[in-house]
Amino acid sequence: MTLARQKKPLHEVGARIHSFHGGLRLRHHKKISCGDPVEQPPLPELLSVPLTQHAGNAAAPLVSAGETVLKGQPIGRCQPCAQIHSPVSGVVEAIEDRPMTHPSGKMGPCVVIRPDGREQWTGLKPISDWKTASPESLIMQMQDCGLAGLGGAVFPTHRKARDGRDRRIHTLVLNGAECEPWISCDEMLMREQPDKIVLGARILRRALGASRVVIAIEDQMGAVEAALSHAAECAECQNISVVKVPKIYPEGGERQLIQVLTGLEVPLGGRPSQLGMLCQNVATAAAVADAVVEGKPLIERYITVTGHGISHPRNFRALVGTSFSHLVELCGGYTKDVARLVVGGPMMGFPVASDASPVVKASNCVLALTADDISDSQVEMPCIRCGECARVCPASLLPQQLFLQVRNELWTQAAEWGLAACIECGCCDVVCPSHIPLVEWFRFGKGERRKLAMEAEASELARKRFENREARLARLKLERAEKMQRRKQMLKDKASQQDRIQASIERARSRAARQAASTGKGPGDDA
Repeated sequence: MTLARQKKPLHEVGARIHSFHGGLRLRHHKKISCGDPVEQPPLPELLSVPLTQHAGNAAAPLVSAGETVLKGQPIGRCQPCAQIHSPVSGVVEAIEDRPMTHPSGKMGPCVVIRPDGREQWTGLKPISDWKTASPESLIMQMQDCGLAGLGGAVFPTHRKARDGRDRRIHTLVLNGAECEPWISCDEMLMREQPDKIVLGARILRRALGASRVVIAIEDQMGAVEAALSHAAECAECQNISVVKVPKIYPEGGERQLIQVLTGLEVPLGGRPSQLGMLCQNVATAAAVADAVVEGKPLIERYITVTGHGISHPRNFRALVGTSFSHLVELCGGYTKDVARLVVGGPMMGFPVASDASPVVKASNCVLALTADDISDSQVEMPCIRCGECARVCPASLLPQQLFLQVRNELWTQAAEWGLAACIECGCCDVVCPSHIPLVEWFRFGKGERRKLAMEAEASELARKRFENREARLARLKLERAEKMQRRKQMLKDKASQQDRIQASIERARSRAARQAASTGKGPGDDA
């Protein structure tokens, strides 16, 4: 069946709930961080703003050390990607490598700003009437305000929107299905700012040219459903519906959510836009409303600080660049039995060695685990080929096969068996009786394949450069040889001409001598 035929009619998206292969029903711990209203933390002494906060290349700094900046001022620019803005007014203390919020724990370029406490904004440029603005102007506003997907992938919003518009999607899906068991920041956002989310949905719908919006939430979010539905009714919005989906991890994944809403699978290597749909996180929709209506860039986000290792878990509306340690301190610090700090949830998050790492656009949770929470302390055993990992894999893969292929560095076979399709959800890790860290192996395999691809690309580039150099040298050699040949020919022609002249002179002398001999006079005698 072709993709065109697979496109669901507009009214069918979300009308019936479907299922996807595998998945897990996890015990949730969201309530412990939802007891207090979301708080804006006091300003820290320093903010470290990384210049890489999106999928793509790092931004180039637009400021220098010692320079005064205003809140919302652009401080990093990457033309095809999302821009970086100052979260505060203050002074740039340095532009230097600092700890990044990254699984590898690598260092990266950061703009270090000391706030001046005045919170003086730069001149904001909102769009006065988004209802009559052109879709392209709305998309450009998203780029100028540095918007990126806040569900974790941080793909630049304007690029995703432009792709969706080019493909003429009919349905915008707002993803509020927060499937990680500890993360509650999106739920708190939907509780507290449903009007802003609906407004952002309407703006996105206009930018995309979509006809309908479906807001997907988990089935236990009754209060959220009421708040969003009321906001849509107050705005007199048509074709905006709130759909509850089962609490099965990882239904919040883009591909799984599309399958739940439509029964269709996004093709491997394809995008939901090929099925006439585009997914955005609810927090991204709220950021779109801020960017278009108020002109505010993306400089803050909702983030959950939680776990058994946190004294008083809660949610914050934290500025980008705020250190995790600052937020943990505002939660009363760590408990005495804290053992590990994780950025993200327990399923798809990654551990960090230090809480000095900063909040970035992708940061939705800081999770402090105790020793009792950590399962990887158990001894890893050989694979017993039980097949449990394949049963729960939402991508319908065979993790046990991929594990063997990656471990034995059989990269071609791993690619053929779908390594790239792994969403790294961690379901296989949870059910593995041998306690094999399968996701770590798959991340390693993907990294190695990227490395090999880069090496192959570099090798191909070097080969082309060598061939071009050899061709250039051969061309120069040929040109020199041709030039030398032409010069030799010129000299030869010149010598031949001189020989002909000399021969003519000799013939003239010979004739003169013969004439003189016939008259009995020498050539020099007078008449």
